[in-house]
Amino acid sequence: MQDEYRTVARAGVHETEINRSRFLCALAPAATEQEAQDFIAGVRKEHADATHNCYAYVVGADAAIQKASDDGEPGGTAGVPMLQMLLRRDMRYVVAVVTRYYGGVKLGAGGLIRAYGGVVGEALDALGTLTRRRFRLATVTVDHQRAGKVQNGLRATGREVRDVRYGEHVTIEIGLPDADVEAFRAWLADATAGTAGFELGGEAYGDA
Repeated sequence: MQDEYRTVARAGVHETEINRSRFLCALAPAATEQEAQDFIAGVRKEHADATHNCYAYVVGADAAIQKASDDGEPGGTAGVPMLQMLLRRDMRYVVAVVTRYYGGVKLGAGGLIRAYGGVVGEALDALGTLTRRRFRLATVTVDHQRAGKVQNGLRATGREVRDVRYGEHVTIEIGLPDADVEAFRAWLADATAGTAGFELGGEAYGDA
């Protein structure tokens, strides 16, 4: 698994004009290929009168799924430069659709490649990106008497507390970078005089 990846901070649209052609780049996070395709279908419906609706998407922290479409533009002049821009920026779980309204001036192959790749780059800059980092899920079980101290300690050291459940004991779910697991285990034993339970779970991604 990748240790981290970047994705778009939010969905949105960035517009630019090049030689009288309007280019609208719609970007959105996409957790699955189906989400990406649904987003593309929505943009195509909204801009059914456009000359072209080209797209590219990357799904998977390791970029396992990559698709691009020129939607009628000359082969390799739209979808591929869009995809290359996403990959160059290390973007994952993201879909981009560039809608073009032709303005009467031909751009040529080089001009199209620059336009389609460039508008995706501009849209990423305008909407912002965030980094998501891989971490281990872990469960801490502690008695009620020490729970407050443990929670305060977790927050003070910037650990991510994902869930707290109160029962016979207090169960705290946290996220830890792999490299921190042993140091955290030692801290927890020290903070609770060795009385806390600690169990490692699976892996997930969270905001860095």
